[in-house]
This record gives sequence, C-alpha cells and structure tokens, in this order.
Amino acid sequence: MLLRRLVPMTRRNLAIVLCFLIGTLACDKAFGQGQTSQDVDRSQIFRSEPSIRPGEPISQSASAFGYAAPSANDADLGVQAILKRQGEYLPFTFSASAPYYWTSNVALTPSGEVSDGVFAPSFVFAYQPRLVKTLYGEFIAAQQLFYYNRLGEFNFTSFDAIAGVVYYLPKYHNLTLRLRYDYNRLTDDEWNEFFANHSIVASADLPVPFGRAMQLNLGALADLSFAANPSAPQRSDFELYAGYHVQFSRNFSVDAIGRLLVKPYYEGDRTDVSELIALSADYRIRNWLTVSAVTNFAWNQSNHSAFEYSVANLGGALTLTLKF
Repeated sequence: MLLRRLVPMTRRNLAIVLCFLIGTLACDKAFGQGQTSQDVDRSQIFRSEPSIRPGEPISQSASAFGYAAPSANDADLGVQAILKRQGEYLPFTFSASAPYYWTSNVALTPSGEVSDGVFAPSFVFAYQPRLVKTLYGEFIAAQQLFYYNRLGEFNFTSFDAIAGVVYYLPKYHNLTLRLRYDYNRLTDDEWNEFFANHSIVASADLPVPFGRAMQLNLGALADLSFAANPSAPQRSDFELYAGYHVQFSRNFSVDAIGRLLVKPYYEGDRTDVSELIALSADYRIRNWLTVSAVTNFAWNQSNHSAFEYSVANLGGALTLTLKF
C-alpha cells in the first residue's frame, strides 16, 4: 500500500526536483551576497554625508588662508595680507552622536517590507594635522552601531579606519580634493566579523556660496575596492552629490543632500544604481552640542530584481563635538 502512494519519479518530476535544488543553491548564494551588501547600504543610508567627514579643518573662505580675495588690482597692489588675528588651529576632533530612526524597510527588500526603530550611535575621532599651507593630513577612526527594537537579528556594527590627505585650493573657487585609504569592517552584535573591505577613496568638492547664509556644494567621489573578505559582496562606488546649506541664524541651519551612486559588483554580474535624498535641521545648543531632526529617502535599482528596494528613515539625533 505504501508503494502505491509514492509518486513515481517520472522525467517531469525529476526535472522539477533538479530545478528546485539549483534554484535553492542560487538563492542561497544571492542571499549571502545580498545580506552583506544590504548591511553596507544600511550603514551608508544612516550616514547621509557623502563620506565620513568630521568637519573641515579650516573655513573654506579665502580670508581663512590669510590673504585677501583676488581682485583686478592685485597686479598693482601686490599680495595683500589681511591683518587679522587668526584663531589657533585645533587638529583633533572627537564626535559622539546618538541618533534614533524609524525605518520603513529594515531588510531593504523589494517586497514584504517590515518597519522598525533603530538606535545608531556613532563615535568619530579625527586627527587632521596641517602639513603645508593648505594641505592637511586626515587620520580618522569611526565606529557606528545599529540596534533594532524588535528585529535584533539585523543588529550589526560598522568600523572605519581612514588615512589620507585633503588639499584646499582657495584660488580655484575653494575646490577641495581628498585622497584616502579606507578600511571598513562589519561585525554582528557579538563583534564577530562577517565582512572586511579595503578601498581607495578620491573625491572633489566645490563650494558655491550665495551670500553669507547659503552655500551649494557639488562633488564627485570614487570608492575603489581592491580587497574584500568574503569577495562576493565586493564592489566599487561612483558617486555624484549636491548639498545645499542655509544658515537661518547663528544657531539654526538646514541642509539638503542629494546623492546618485553607481555600484558595480566584482562577482555575479550585478550593478546597482541608488538615489538618496536627505534633509536635516540642526540647532546648536552650545558650540559643542547640537540637536538635529533628520529624514532621508533612498531607492535602489539593480539588474537583479532581488536587490531592488526603497526605504524611508525619519528620526533625530543629539551630537557632541569637541575640538582640541
């Protein structure tokens, strides 16, 4: 009787079983790549700046470099030094931020989105020594942690160790050029590493002021990975961004940032294109203490539909910044 109840293994049934096994293996491989790449995306989305930037070492105005703004009479008058006491430069920065977000799509999936709250504290220590007149070194250590309210299985941490230089060109509209080495390490909430990446990051940033209270920043960034473990989620990022800053008062400002990223992966014939819009309002309670309201929206398109998603994040942050 038992033999009669068994389904005979016809060619059709055998084909179905083989397809199921192959599909399962393919999905497992894609999931392994996608899980880590989505963690990288989450760390980027919750950090709305185009790159880790603890603050410019110096003001990007022409007078900050000790010289008058260029004019048509420079050839007759010669170089005019500004007789103004320059503030002492402080090369060390420590920043601690405590942001909390509501996120609409924790897993960054194309369907079946699940929302949750996430606490994402970050700590940044930077040393930016002056090398020559407008050339500075940058040595940065940054740690950010992601703790979800209900979905603790998504908890992870992101660590960056950065070494590079930043070069300011006040005679070329205050253009800023950066070149960095960035080591990024992702761990689970028990500090077990599941991804490590080494990359070279080059960027150019052009500030365009509009009066004394508004400024537009236009920039491009290339993040080129040259080693990663595991290798499946390895990718490079190519980014264009624009940021608009409005200073409404001495203590209150608003920023809007738009980013467009192209992310070719080294394995799996995968290329993603992402867009992100971020808005923030900052109120400086003290020179060292700022409270912020933050919101951002991100969209990801991919030639593999399993990696497409959209997400909205709403929240606020309290940030402590010390320079010494």
